[in-house]
Amino acid sequence: MISDEAKEEVRNRLAIEDVIGEYVPLKRAGRSWKGLSPFSQEKTPSFFVSPEKQIWHDFSSNKGGDIFSFVMEVEGLDFRATLELLARKAGVDLSMYETKGDGSLAKRKKRMLAANEMAVRFYQRQLIHDSAAIHYVNIVRGLNKQSVIDFGLGYAPEQGSALSRFLLSKKFTPSELRDAGLISGRGGDLLRGRLAIPLTDGQGQVVGFTGRLLADIKHAPKYLNTPQTLLYDKGRQVFGLYQAKEAIRSSDYVVLVEGNLDVISSHQAGIKQVVAAAGTALTEHHLKSLARLTSHVRLCFDGDKAGIAATERAIPIAERVGVELSVIMLPPDFKDPDEVVKRDPALWRSIIETHQPALEWIIDQYSQRYDLSSAVGKRELSTQTLSIIRMLQDPVVQEHYLGRIAEVTGASRRALAAKLNLSFQKEPARRFKPVTVSTTGHDPEVHQDFLLGLAVLDATVHDALRHMQPDDVGGEVRQGLLGYILQHLGDAFPENLPDNLKYLETYVKIVLFKAETRYGTVDVTSRLTEAVQLVRRIKDEKLRQTKSHINEQLRAAEIAHDTAKAQELRVQLTALIKENKRA
Repeated sequence: MISDEAKEEVRNRLAIEDVIGEYVPLKRAGRSWKGLSPFSQEKTPSFFVSPEKQIWHDFSSNKGGDIFSFVMEVEGLDFRATLELLARKAGVDLSMYETKGDGSLAKRKKRMLAANEMAVRFYQRQLIHDSAAIHYVNIVRGLNKQSVIDFGLGYAPEQGSALSRFLLSKKFTPSELRDAGLISGRGGDLLRGRLAIPLTDGQGQVVGFTGRLLADIKHAPKYLNTPQTLLYDKGRQVFGLYQAKEAIRSSDYVVLVEGNLDVISSHQAGIKQVVAAAGTALTEHHLKSLARLTSHVRLCFDGDKAGIAATERAIPIAERVGVELSVIMLPPDFKDPDEVVKRDPALWRSIIETHQPALEWIIDQYSQRYDLSSAVGKRELSTQTLSIIRMLQDPVVQEHYLGRIAEVTGASRRALAAKLNLSFQKEPARRFKPVTVSTTGHDPEVHQDFLLGLAVLDATVHDALRHMQPDDVGGEVRQGLLGYILQHLGDAFPENLPDNLKYLETYVKIVLFKAETRYGTVDVTSRLTEAVQLVRRIKDEKLRQTKSHINEQLRAAEIAHDTAKAQELRVQLTALIKENKRA
């Protein structure tokens, strides 16, 4: 059996718009993406994807769901096959998540954490007794005893199985060591002859290691990281975050550097709001982890092509997460922050304080690289920078940077706006159209979904629902959601659903997305009017269905000459009609 954690891990690693974009050509539409429905022959796009809510909805067919339901729908697969397909795409090994329903996954994680903690202690003892390792740490890297203790630094000896022999003697099994990523596929220690740098989660628990060679060796990687495990995911790992949390909160900004040892050097110098996403590109998960502590992230990347590209990728991610991204530059005679700190900690502090908004920095970098006296240079700079501006969601920010590019290139705003391709920008507010009354197809469910989404979106429309009952709508999830709303009339819908309503989570995201798309720009009065009309349509539909059911029973009673039953049904039908007239 595959645990729920496997499903969440796959979901977290894949961008829903990227997966769906392989099947449906999508264009940005504000905070969402839109395209032509893959389920109907439409000519006007009514298929929407929300990265923020991790759901999709097709207004033409009234279908919707998460990344798994979409692939199941278009590929015709069951859930297990869909999970396997997406796991391969996400690089998730499902075998790591196999459980027997007895809490074995939690037990495995606990044993992995214990093995890692014991490995830290083993590596630290090895460091104390190895003169070459001590020389590297104290003399070459300039790290003091307190830094070694704070970051749990140690040394992995050259012997091929020193750590594994030690841990096996402590009753760990080879499979547990392999789960933790401490041994290689051949059974030997993963780290050998390297400085062992523990990688911790937000609670300070050791989830993996980085190994740094004491001396650069030809054809050998300078750094070696723990492979993907149940505990360690390089796309989420922020080195030094546990040690930097308080400094980040108090300073209200964080500096993101490229190397783990840059972080340690900076902390040793008393500048502790510094972390690293070492060994991998900056991801949304990295920035979300930082956003919990501050909304100001300062990048210290190289000014070469790779550094510019990394910053360009980070800008739209930062806007989605809601953090302000800026860049700090090292003087040209320094290769990394570690060198700066060794030369003069005060210089490093002043460099950190001199930061520039990320897109401004990008524009400046391209201004230095292209000949802006030529048409080709202007074209290249505008192409590069407008590709980033197109991904920004705030039109005011877009307008500001259009002005900056106009200043730099001498091009007119009008020409730049035309090049920007306005179809990718946030769409203007649409004129509101009431729901069309119809009793065919799925329209009763459409009305119910719109009403429930509107009630989730805006508590001021709840008065229109006061005389409803949960069974006025169809299906377990609709009835569950309406029941909750009726119990909390006038209250704003909670961001986090209570545990007993977790089964509604995907449905709530879908109806809220539908409501935001349809009613997001509509005023309060129009929303209330719409809610009243939707309630009436739902009530009318329920009455129609009930009358039809009673009439069928009446015909059957008359055919069977059951006079008493027929009379009872006529009374029910009359009462139903009278009640509807009073309403």
